[in-house]
Amino acid sequence: MGTETVLKRTPLFEVYKKYGAKVIDFGGWELPVQFSSILEEHEAVRKEAGLFDVSHMGEVLVEGKDAETYMNYLVTNDVTKLRIHQAQYTAMCYPDGGTVDDLLVYKLANEKYLLVINAANIEKDYEWMKQHVKGDVTLQNISSDIAQLAIQGPKAERILQKLTEINLNEIGFFHFAQHVNLDGITDVLVSRTGYTGEDGFELYLAADKAEALWEKLLEVGKEDGLKPCGLGARDTLRFEARLALYGQELTSDISPLKAGIGFAVKTNKESDFIGKAALAKEKAVGLKQKLVGIEVTGRGIPRHGYKVFTPWEEEIGFITSGTHSPSLKKSLGLALISAEHAEVGTELKVEIRNKKIDAVVVKTPFYKKSS
Repeated sequence: MGTETVLKRTPLFEVYKKYGAKVIDFGGWELPVQFSSILEEHEAVRKEAGLFDVSHMGEVLVEGKDAETYMNYLVTNDVTKLRIHQAQYTAMCYPDGGTVDDLLVYKLANEKYLLVINAANIEKDYEWMKQHVKGDVTLQNISSDIAQLAIQGPKAERILQKLTEINLNEIGFFHFAQHVNLDGITDVLVSRTGYTGEDGFELYLAADKAEALWEKLLEVGKEDGLKPCGLGARDTLRFEARLALYGQELTSDISPLKAGIGFAVKTNKESDFIGKAALAKEKAVGLKQKLVGIEVTGRGIPRHGYKVFTPWEEEIGFITSGTHSPSLKKSLGLALISAEHAEVGTELKVEIRNKKIDAVVVKTPFYKKSS
């Protein structure tokens, strides 16, 4: 008899059935892949709004008088630039420049930060953070105490505004408000961030309040077309917006520079950080590989791991993510390939089911919201 692994569940697990969720094993978590259909949910987020349970994500508190110095050593972006109530996208790297994880850093107060990390990496990341503690710093893994809901789409602000007195319009992109009261649900961190390429908010709150907030949002959002959404739509949405997914665009072998998130790598910041020398060298020498967008012009959908070739069939890389894009109705992929073939318009081939199918390098992001 094989031992059955017990899948982890978010505080919202019991609510899924009520909304017709189809549940899958996602990195050890029992999560909804869809409620209605991936296509319907994808369209809701692009045109109206969608609600996601993202409570599987990890949260770590970093506090202490050396918190800023420590954070700046741990991550690639420049944490000293953060003001209170501001968030920053960044990465943690290995000494060789490979990626430990990509994450969000929230500056809650002086000497106090909240880090939001990927669900599959919680244990690994927390160990890494503990190993590299410098100075007067305390770390707390609060992942199981915190739930996270994401409301995303052009109508997200309008819907969320119905539950709160604070003017959401005043929260800028990558800024947040703390201790917000959402119709009696208190102490919510409301952050104007997301993983869909649309406007919207990520809401952090005590795990035992998540169900009440989920129900309230769906109730007040009904007239504006708010739909519960699963991981399937989350993936197609982030893919179209060219947002990296750890384990695909970013790995221990793929540096943030290769993955195209160089904007989050500040090799010129004064302090040293883990991976700085390797990343600075990679920048100086020039990238050998680049992440590009491709469109498959022949028949077939490019999937993670499929090989990419030149027209004369020399292997030059692989697909990191790919799908039939719901917004653009095209077969699209992100591919990590040799830099000399990365020019937009370059013709390539992708091996799909043992056939080499025509493709071409296209501009990314594939989708940009109309402002």
